[in-house]
Amino acid sequence: MMRSGQVADAVRYAAAHRRRFVTELCDFVRFPSVSADPAHGGDVRRCAEWLAAHLRALGMPHVGVMETGGPPLVLAAWRRAGPHTPTLLVYGHYDVQPADPRDGWHSPPFKPVVRAGAVYGRGACDDKGQLFAHVKAIEAWLNTAGVLPVNVLCVFEGEEEVGSERLRAFLRSHGGRLAVDAAAISDTMMRGRGQPAIAHAVRGQLSFELEVRGPASDVHSGNFGGAVPNPLDALCRIIASLWDARGRIAVADFYDRVRPVSAASRAYMARVGPVDADVRRAARVPAGSGESGYSLYERMTIRPALTVNGVSGGYAGVGPKAVIPARAAAKLSVRLVPEQDPREVDRLIRRHLARVVPRTVRVTMRTSSGVAAAEIDPRHPVVRAASVACEQAYGVAPVFLRIGGTIPVVSTLQRDLGIPTVLMGFALPDDGIHGPNEKFEIDNFGKAIDTCVRFLAEAGSLRTAHRRPGQDRSSRVRPPVVAASEVTT
Repeated sequence: MMRSGQVADAVRYAAAHRRRFVTELCDFVRFPSVSADPAHGGDVRRCAEWLAAHLRALGMPHVGVMETGGPPLVLAAWRRAGPHTPTLLVYGHYDVQPADPRDGWHSPPFKPVVRAGAVYGRGACDDKGQLFAHVKAIEAWLNTAGVLPVNVLCVFEGEEEVGSERLRAFLRSHGGRLAVDAAAISDTMMRGRGQPAIAHAVRGQLSFELEVRGPASDVHSGNFGGAVPNPLDALCRIIASLWDARGRIAVADFYDRVRPVSAASRAYMARVGPVDADVRRAARVPAGSGESGYSLYERMTIRPALTVNGVSGGYAGVGPKAVIPARAAAKLSVRLVPEQDPREVDRLIRRHLARVVPRTVRVTMRTSSGVAAAEIDPRHPVVRAASVACEQAYGVAPVFLRIGGTIPVVSTLQRDLGIPTVLMGFALPDDGIHGPNEKFEIDNFGKAIDTCVRFLAEAGSLRTAHRRPGQDRSSRVRPPVVAASEVTT
């Protein structure tokens, strides 16, 4: 077990080198590693190679860039601790969301700048900055103690923003041979500035696209308006049919597997979670929307949601154009709660479309990804270790939050491999992830590194599960999932 003096040395090292760490984070953010756009395939690969080289330079002895048929995995391992020392999987993703629309940015998204105490750029927070906090904590340990307090396997992927399909396949195929005792992920939110949080639930997701076709080509809206089907008009009507007047999803049987959350859990959420005004302020909207009967925090965590992410069709250039488009399309996503199966929800939506689509147009639904929701036991020792580290770094105990977003790998680690996972996030509600002017505050970056340094020490004191390569996952004991309201912290 590491002595407190060694922890203090690592913390001091990180503080002394923070300016360099910020410069290196800017170098990391400079790669436009947009996994959703094939045009950025080369940028994604160059980003992976840069990250691998960085891990080698800081002293990780086994580093590789693994081919997947798509964005590569960056793997790094340090397994020099004793035979009874647990092995921690540290996960992160180096791919980022598209930076569109560009006109909302105050500075170019892939030319990171330091402004007002924060690094601005696409991916600065989601997830390059949070991933980098773990990397810098590893560096701090290796450059002070010379060893890590726990065996570490870093798994950094390049397609989280498009569903993590290849990583999940890799873990299902090789997970039993990784001999990992627990996993740590930093890709979630804090409660607010100075108030750390550990997430104990994430929603799942189903992403799909609707394409509506009418005439063989665009036609004159004066000559044919009112006489031929308009795909854009049909698409609007189809989308409108997906909700009822109360804000509920109007797909038959959609809520059959949505289980109610206990009154105790809702009371805990009301006590520690954001109030409606906080949510509106973070989103910069004057009013909320969605399903009645729930707070905004509840709507975006314990209830499913259907979102239109984009619509295209017709003419959108300067000035008018009298045209009926031949094609219209929309991208949509459904956030799912525990017990909802993405495949079943896909089937229900297709059945709904068969009922509401006009016979005058042709509609195609293409599903791009489906991920189940996941819940985590706040009582698990690795979560307790993260809680101790957060309190030591921030001076206040973390709260347990539900997260409305989706981290695809969590359900694979939890459900398929039985690997306990801690979600220790460092994003602030106003960090602008997925939007323009994304940032990561430098003070919070420093606190995140401090937390990760301490977490490695706390994780090193845990008892190993003594798993061996190839052990069947069915023999692993899965702790029961409980609500955070039932846990004292």
